[in-house]
Amino acid sequence: MTQVYDIVNKIKDRLRTNPNVFTVTYGDISEVDLNKTTIFPLSHLNITDVTFDGPVMNFTLQLLALDIVDYNKDAPTKDVINGNDNLQDVYNSQLQVINDVIEQLRRGDMFSERLQLLEAPSATPFKDRFENELAGWGVNIIVSMPNEISIC
Repeated sequence: MTQVYDIVNKIKDRLRTNPNVFTVTYGDISEVDLNKTTIFPLSHLNITDVTFDGPVMNFTLQLLALDIVDYNKDAPTKDVINGNDNLQDVYNSQLQVINDVIEQLRRGDMFSERLQLLEAPSATPFKDRFENELAGWGVNIIVSMPNEISIC
């Protein structure tokens, strides 16, 4: 029985192929040194729940995609409404990370490997949720996979 390894490693492997991801972590986000600026952009995965539904197991996973918001030290010259930072760029690039994983589960390689997205997920943006100037997206996804245990 290797379901936890299978689901975590397949999603982590997919995240590592994304050019908008530098580091991939797993587990409790509070154990990741988010003050270490050399690890960003970062994607973080955690299993929050597993339900057993006959021949399948349904994993609820929390996926975070985040990066550092950089501020230009010069005064804004053109776009004072959006500010003088890369926040919009961070939101755009990190949403693409989330979208890539979701689409791979919906109809891509991970779907072909018997991981299936169960519900339409909803991503939520965040800013300043952690110690330093981090922004990005968080999403909870429910992924179904075969329950390989046999009672025979």
